[in-house]
Amino acid sequence: MDEFSHVDDDQVQMVDVGDKETVDRSAVATGRMAVRPETADAVEREDVPKGDVLATARIAAIQAVKRTWDDIPMCHQIPIDGVTVEFEVGDDYVESTVEVTSTGKTGVEMEALNGVTRALLTVWDMVKSAEKDDEGQYPEAAIEDVRVVEKVKEDA
Repeated sequence: MDEFSHVDDDQVQMVDVGDKETVDRSAVATGRMAVRPETADAVEREDVPKGDVLATARIAAIQAVKRTWDDIPMCHQIPIDGVTVEFEVGDDYVESTVEVTSTGKTGVEMEALNGVTRALLTVWDMVKSAEKDDEGQYPEAAIEDVRVVEKVKEDA
């Protein structure tokens, strides 16, 4: 590849999307945090010392979506029409799914991914005391399988 979209003559640049068509866009991302069964149960029962894990993670996800341009270099600041954050608590995991919608000139995949990862990082922060072993390590806690599961682009 001879040309890069974000680098020109050794200078980093943001891609110009000014000539792109304004369209309705959406993206759905998901990810999972592996936890001990006791931790998953405590999250489900809202019995975590730091407070309501899922409510806090939902707020974190929405904030992250709205500020993705601030977290990722060269990411455009875009209008966000809507954010939906859902959680599933299983026997040994907490899964987050974030859907982002926008009417604009560039996609919302990064926003959805940023929302999912921030939600899961917040879950980790809120349950870390329960996940530590006797040596202060996290043998079972892991953020896994973060990915975009759907992307839609339609005429506005």
